[in-house]
Amino acid sequence: MSTQTTQTTHQNYSTTNPFQTVPWDNINQPGTYICNWSGHLLRVPEDGVTAGRSPMLNIVGYEPLFVTKISDDPYIPLTKARLLASNYDINVNF
Repeated sequence: MSTQTTQTTHQNYSTTNPFQTVPWDNINQPGTYICNWSGHLLRVPEDGVTAGRSPMLNIVGYEPLFVTKISDDPYIPLTKARLLASNYDINVNF
């Protein structure tokens, strides 16, 4: 009689500051964000927050533009991003 064990690995898509809402101009950490004004997904890689690196993105709007960070991983799968956003009632448009 032999027993077989399987080990499963779970990817951790959480964030150090879960669902922290910050102004667009204050994004300083890589990760996955949702734009609060439109529901679009925003992936910010490590190069996106390094000083002096390009491409640099500038968004101008009338109201303060806020984003909500949902994961430290900028390459989170879309279905997981939608699930995380729905757990906190964040509207998505992706």
